[in-house]
Amino acid sequence: MNPILILLLALTTYSSLYAESKQLVVYTHRNEQLIKPLFDEFKKETGINVKFLTGDPGALIQRLKAEGVATPADLFISVDAGTLWLAEKEGLFQVTQSKLLDDRVPKHLRDPNGNWFGLSLRARTLFYNKEKVKPSELSDYANLALPAWKGRLCLRTSKKVYNHSLVAMLIDEHGVKKTEEIVEGWVANLASDVFENDTKLLEAIERGDCHVGIANTYYLGRLIEAGKVKNVAVHFPLKTHLNISGGGILRHSKNKAQALQLLEWLTTPKAQKLFADSNMEYAVTADVPAAKVIEDWGRPTASEWSLYRAGELQRQAMMLMDRANYR
Repeated sequence: MNPILILLLALTTYSSLYAESKQLVVYTHRNEQLIKPLFDEFKKETGINVKFLTGDPGALIQRLKAEGVATPADLFISVDAGTLWLAEKEGLFQVTQSKLLDDRVPKHLRDPNGNWFGLSLRARTLFYNKEKVKPSELSDYANLALPAWKGRLCLRTSKKVYNHSLVAMLIDEHGVKKTEEIVEGWVANLASDVFENDTKLLEAIERGDCHVGIANTYYLGRLIEAGKVKNVAVHFPLKTHLNISGGGILRHSKNKAQALQLLEWLTTPKAQKLFADSNMEYAVTADVPAAKVIEDWGRPTASEWSLYRAGELQRQAMMLMDRANYR
């Protein structure tokens, strides 16, 4: 064969393989509009294209299990530590060793064995109607179980993973018996049926349909920016529940080096600022401020509760909520 033709064929094959290696696949529970700007910026800096599939976390985990070694996915990114814990227990991640990630992500916001790492923080805290409630009336999550809040409390459905992790935290702090009493008190104090999402809950507090509730901070930030609320304020308990969005490299990734490159990049100041400004979350790195509307509320004081426990206690939390008739 002509030597020049051989060289051209070799270059074509190399180019094809290189093009394939310059692409990553991510399965994620994050909404497209929240995660795509980060992947677009990563591509600008590195030339690596990120394809992603969004969906329900449970369905994505089942898909990864079914695909096995044939999966095209390189990373799994979710919005709750409990889901990441479950993916780890299903054997979907590989251990990732990275000094950069260990330095940037606090120990309590990552898997102790290096399977997954927190990428952004969200505070699940108390919200109240400023015309109906004095800040001095509020303290912590357990306070909302007191008779003083009867007919005044709004909650999101217990079916959502955010509340599973919140109750898991309470179990870790108070034990099962005390936590069950707290959740039963919440149910007794409900002003209405539970809400399907935090946005509707906060809108109900704005209208005065209920006076206080529990939600994630970024939902209020978005409503304020949209000009939809003016009477809702934030109260941070002494031990505010923080959860994460986070991710890890999948066991059967075909592009491990570049998957690590993306995971590390998502903890850089630029990416952390995008999480903070675009998603209205908190950065996992202390040197990046939140979006102004969020930062103006002050930083929550949170115990360094290991989010790994959110997974370990999640089943107990779900059973407890069921016993307490929290639907």
